[in-house]
Amino acid sequence: MELAKTTRLNALFGFYQPLLTPKQNDYLELYYADDLSLGEVAEECDVSRQAVYDNLKRSTQLLEDYESKLHLYADYQKRQKMAASLQKYIDDTYPEDETLQTMIDQLVTLEEE
Repeated sequence: MELAKTTRLNALFGFYQPLLTPKQNDYLELYYADDLSLGEVAEECDVSRQAVYDNLKRSTQLLEDYESKLHLYADYQKRQKMAASLQKYIDDTYPEDETLQTMIDQLVTLEEE
């Protein structure tokens, strides 16, 4: 499985997990987060490999559909990039300003919650 795809789906799962059914949550977590094979997920959930495959396919498409409409992950990535740029600017321009450093730390902490 492609690492970039797995990383993206894990991130999308983190944002949209509450919108999925318990079964979708279980399959996605076991397959992508826990890195189990289709057969292992099927055995764990007492279903066929085909059932797991079909559910994963529908669930991953659903995650992509949510992202295409809501853009939570894309917006998060933009904010992270902007925060990194701001941090670099502060470090380069105002390295002694503790108040400014505290403010950027608070901003980054809010993003991680």
